[in-house]
Amino acid sequence: MTSTLDPCRPAGQLDSPAALSAPPVRPQASTGTGTLLLLASIVVSFLAASSAPTPLYAVYAHEWHFTAITTTIVFGVYAIAVLSALLVLGRISDHIGRKPVLFTALALQAMTMVVFTTAGGLDALLIGRVLQGIATGGALGALGAAMLDVDRRRGTISNATAPGLGTGFGALVSGLAVQYLPAPTHLVYLMLIGVFALQALGVARMPETVTRKPGARASLVPELAVPRHLRGAVLAAAPALLAVWSVAGFYGSLAPSLVRQLSGSTSVAMGGLGLFVLAFVAAMATLAFDRVRPLTVMVTGIGLLSLGVLATYLAVEEGSTVGFFAGTFVAGIGFGAGFQGGIRTVVPLAAPHERAGVLSVLYVVSYLGMGAPAVGAGVLVVHGGGLVGTSRDYTVFVVALAALALLGLLLQRRSTRAARA
Repeated sequence: MTSTLDPCRPAGQLDSPAALSAPPVRPQASTGTGTLLLLASIVVSFLAASSAPTPLYAVYAHEWHFTAITTTIVFGVYAIAVLSALLVLGRISDHIGRKPVLFTALALQAMTMVVFTTAGGLDALLIGRVLQGIATGGALGALGAAMLDVDRRRGTISNATAPGLGTGFGALVSGLAVQYLPAPTHLVYLMLIGVFALQALGVARMPETVTRKPGARASLVPELAVPRHLRGAVLAAAPALLAVWSVAGFYGSLAPSLVRQLSGSTSVAMGGLGLFVLAFVAAMATLAFDRVRPLTVMVTGIGLLSLGVLATYLAVEEGSTVGFFAGTFVAGIGFGAGFQGGIRTVVPLAAPHERAGVLSVLYVVSYLGMGAPAVGAGVLVVHGGGLVGTSRDYTVFVVALAALALLGLLLQRRSTRAARA
């Protein structure tokens, strides 16, 4: 058996039997820069749509009279819907093709924006978040796999960069719209409907990147199976993904209220700025660490994430808005490095027919890290030590999780060196 040359594969690693027997990716997608940009833009728009309500929670809470725990429940419902869709629909595109999944997800996202636009109460907001979670979770595996089908190296980078860009810009644009434009609870969602319509036209013109194969119905049975040759890589990446996305959960649910409390500002745009800084810096860090070994990137990311989270909490204790954003900047570098390292540790090693399922597993881990701690934090805000006390508890949780992840990664690095020796 000889090794296939691949710039994303560690030197000396042989192709797995699964990779050698996998159905081939269609050749016309091998150099599709336009297709890759389209797919990445869909990830950006989906994640932007998911973070767009973040600055609006204060508006909804004022109009519909709900508390911080309700805000985190709305946030958690979305995460649960994403997880459910990933478990059920994560592998379907390997069988029916990427394009049908993307068409369906774009249509469902547009429908969700209509629900948000016409929402008159908490029930409609919850329904919209569930539909949005299903659309996002159903599409993420197909989008990530399609980007890898087009170009394995650039697709891996896009998989790690696009979520941060989408999350950050969604929060920022939504906050600015609320602050400066009329009808903010309508205009943001109407703009996104237009974006989804344009992307659907792009999907109609793009080539299908995989050949259909039987087994679609069986793939709908929820399963978190990881191919044997990828289990070690997934186990190494999972703790890091949990740690970094738990920070994203905090910034997506409670940071807007915390920033406004620290700054004394009532600006909704200021509330969305924390999530934007975290996510945008994370995306830039992903590009900066592109050529560094994945394991080194993860170790660096976890260390910087812990440092940034601690600095942010100290700033909260001191009431420093500048310190809060400085800590957020460092945490953002850690987020981007940790997430990128996790993705690059696993996905370049997956065969074409394994990609959607493996990416779905990684996103399941990520959304568990984002959703569960955020809901717990909402409960603590109402029934525990308030916003500042909850920030302290969340900091302790993240740092402990990061320490466990860092220990696992260091052990992984030592075992890798021993194996090479």
